[in-house]
Amino acid sequence: MKRLVIVSDEKHTIETIEKTIKGRFDFITFNGIQEIFGYIYDSFPDLVIVDISNNDKVIIETINHIKADPIFRSLPFLLVVPDNKNVFSVDDIFIDDYLMARDIERDLITRAELSLLRTQRVVEINPLTRLPGNIAIDREIQMRLERKEVFALAYLDIDQFKPFNDKYGFGRGDEVIKVTGRLIINIVKNRQPEESFAGHIGGDDFLFIMDTHLIEIASNDIIEAFDRIIPTFYDQQDREKGVIESKDRKGHILSFPIMTLSIGIAHNKFLKFSHPGEIKETASRMKSYAKKFKGSCFKIDERQQIKP
Repeated sequence: MKRLVIVSDEKHTIETIEKTIKGRFDFITFNGIQEIFGYIYDSFPDLVIVDISNNDKVIIETINHIKADPIFRSLPFLLVVPDNKNVFSVDDIFIDDYLMARDIERDLITRAELSLLRTQRVVEINPLTRLPGNIAIDREIQMRLERKEVFALAYLDIDQFKPFNDKYGFGRGDEVIKVTGRLIINIVKNRQPEESFAGHIGGDDFLFIMDTHLIEIASNDIIEAFDRIIPTFYDQQDREKGVIESKDRKGHILSFPIMTLSIGIAHNKFLKFSHPGEIKETASRMKSYAKKFKGSCFKIDERQQIKP
């Protein structure tokens, strides 16, 4: 089932919403808008329902702040507004839909499902991690290039993921992918709350964008967190041995070490890029170079632009 977040400090409103959506959606309730930040970074809900009965300007400002983040542009917000009371202008708040409090029982399910469907049609996101996918990634890079921003881009790949997936199955492999996505977004946003970006290219490949002076620090943080957590996904016997036996791409039984990370970093501080594919390809080459080293590591392209 889809996961919904409910935000309200009105007991009656909460009870009405919960009764209406029970059995149709999974949900979690918070009393204040500020309380949801940690949850949405960790869990990426499918929809946020916010009660704005008290006409709180902080709620509107917070919603706009969340929706301004390129990672959460695809997260739909559905507002519950007071009956017969105009509390906001549609030009002032980035919401996807709203309904009157008196119409919750009648219309909430329909409005919620329409908001979810609209988001799936308009915005391309990875269904497993809920991170922006390739279309959104390329759009984000292109916008930064057109604005002539200086930024760094990291291409992250999980080493030895296929042998792990083959031995333990897709269920456990999907959990590794989801945990990796959460690690990336939490660390990137912790190091750079504003103007950073994280996306899921597909499979075990991720991408994140940050300021040039922060991306190496964040990459190191991600590596340390991943290396600390990833052994827990292995059975005890394999964890103690430090290797698993699985088939390679040719079908041969081989031993494979515990998963690690390879991260390649490119930036446009010196080299000029005109297309998203160019800087992504540079970062990908650096990622391939990082794979030549034992253990988790990142490598950055330090080439400077050659002046004629």
